[in-house]
Amino acid sequence: MTLYRSTRILLAGAALCAFTNPALALDGQDLLKKINASFATGGTSITADSIEVDGTDVILKGLKLGVDGPTAGKPLALEEVTLQGVSEEEGGSYYIERVEFPEVNVTEEKSTLKVQDLYLSGVYVPGDTSAEGIDSLMFYEEAHSGPVDVTADGKPVFSLSEAVGTMGLSEDESTITFEGTVTGVKADLGAVEDPKARETIEALGLTSLDGNMNLSGSWEVESGTIDIEDYSIDFANVGKLSLAFSMSGYTLELVKQMQEQARMMQAQPQNEQAQQAAGLAMLGLVQQMSLVDAQIRFEDAGITKRGFDYAGKSQGTDGATMAQMVKGMVPILLAQAKLGALQNEVSAAVNTYIDDPKALTIAAAPANPIAFPMIMGAAMGAPETIPSLIGLKVTAND
Repeated sequence: MTLYRSTRILLAGAALCAFTNPALALDGQDLLKKINASFATGGTSITADSIEVDGTDVILKGLKLGVDGPTAGKPLALEEVTLQGVSEEEGGSYYIERVEFPEVNVTEEKSTLKVQDLYLSGVYVPGDTSAEGIDSLMFYEEAHSGPVDVTADGKPVFSLSEAVGTMGLSEDESTITFEGTVTGVKADLGAVEDPKARETIEALGLTSLDGNMNLSGSWEVESGTIDIEDYSIDFANVGKLSLAFSMSGYTLELVKQMQEQARMMQAQPQNEQAQQAAGLAMLGLVQQMSLVDAQIRFEDAGITKRGFDYAGKSQGTDGATMAQMVKGMVPILLAQAKLGALQNEVSAAVNTYIDDPKALTIAAAPANPIAFPMIMGAAMGAPETIPSLIGLKVTAND
């Protein structure tokens, strides 16, 4: 069975599915218990007033999704959710062919949230979250959301057309792949009331934003190598910001240890000493990971020139003059950063980009994976060694 899991950008929808707990000719309460066990790591709890079975369909009525912790608000209530094609599998796990959610329409004070066409398909619920390997993880073939609309005072402030997340499992069950897309993202910033903020937004041409988001990558569970091939946000007339990175040591065992520390922090939100201890423990866990490579890239679509024009106007000059001033300041700032030989490379790249804004790329490609403790140690004790340690390069318009 090929399995897919939803990306985090649809985690809210995935959490809703968790409400969808079946009660077939099987034990519906057992299924709900196992769904809750899978979502417990995120501090989410799910309840249902009743569970009805119609053939292989399970109808959950009076669903409530709550979030644990001091910031928890009122639980999200859904009158009825249907789980289609539920079956019990080996080891006490469950498989749900499709979960249909009703339209979400929430009003709070002067704001409203509306979400349509929300569903999950190919849902795998583990029989034991403490099991070895990927058998302890919850999967989704697809998580989908149709139009999302947010209004404030009756005016639209944010919307998106569609969001889709999928996850796949390799035949040997060693690697999980994932993809996610969010299309038709629109945000209206023209209604900002603060005069100064509105002036800045208008000068930068940001009164309305229109763009898309993409995510793709893979995770080798046993080795703990996670590879984010593309995580990008692209807005028209602004630019595209892309992030890609790969790191090792992100094993399933490490993930579970980090989740446990997160639960401990949630359990004692007012205990400062406990929070500090858990924070240090979390930092220690992160140090088990190593950097393989990384890249940040920005492709300009007009925001750079508008930024210089606005900055220049605020200083009583024009954009071209401001750009030259920035070029003159860069070497001074870099000297303070103690980047060593990389300073000239960065200066040259920044100058090239300012003269003709197309793209600016920062990449790290060490000869071998570098443990994060080594990088942090170098940052504190000898920052000038970091460029050579991680193979740092800065280029423009390539």
